[in-house]
Amino acid sequence: MSQFGPDVTIDDAAYLHPTALVYGKVEIRKGASMWPYSVVRAESKNVVIGEYTNIQDFCMIHVGEETGSIIGSHCSITHHCTIHGCKIGDNCLIGINTTIMDGCVIGDNCIVAGHTFLKENTVIPDNSIVMGTPGKVVRTYNNYIKCRLNAFMYYRNALAYAKGEHREWASKENSEALHREIERLTAEQKTLEQSA
Repeated sequence: MSQFGPDVTIDDAAYLHPTALVYGKVEIRKGASMWPYSVVRAESKNVVIGEYTNIQDFCMIHVGEETGSIIGSHCSITHHCTIHGCKIGDNCLIGINTTIMDGCVIGDNCIVAGHTFLKENTVIPDNSIVMGTPGKVVRTYNNYIKCRLNAFMYYRNALAYAKGEHREWASKENSEALHREIERLTAEQKTLEQSA
C-alpha cells in the first residue's frame, strides 16, 4: 500500500496499488480501490472516494477552482477517465476515457458511456445513460444492478490483488459469488421499487 500525506484519510480500503498517487485533502472510504497509475490531487477543495468505489488504471481526479470531486459509493471510474471538480452519485459507471468537468452533477444509478465529454455545470438526473461530446442523456433506465455488479467484481478483484492473486475473475468461486450477488441485488431492487 502506498504512503500518503497527513491530509489523506483511508478507511479500510480494499486495495491501493503502489503506483497510485494521492495528494491533498482526500478521503478514501471502506472497500474502495485505486489501480495502477491512478492520481488524486486536492490542493484546495477536497476529494471523496466512496465506499466500494474503484478508481481504475490511469484515472486523474482533481478539484475545480470552486468545487471538489465527490464520488459516491459502489461506483466504477474506468480506465483513463478525468474527473475534475464534480459530483458523482452512488452506483454509477463512468466509461473509459470520459471527462467530467467542473460543477457537473451526476445522479445515482447512471452510466456515462466511454469517450463522453461533460462540459462544466452539466446536471444528469438519476437513472440516466449518457453519451456524446458534449454528453447528453440518451435513455432513462435504472442501472442500479449493472453498476453495483461492476463495483462488486472490482471489490473482489481488489481483495485478491491485495493478496498477490491476479486471476480472481477466472475462478469458480468468483462466478458463484457473482450469481449470488445478482440474485441479492435483484431482490433488493424489487424491495426498493415496492417501497417507493
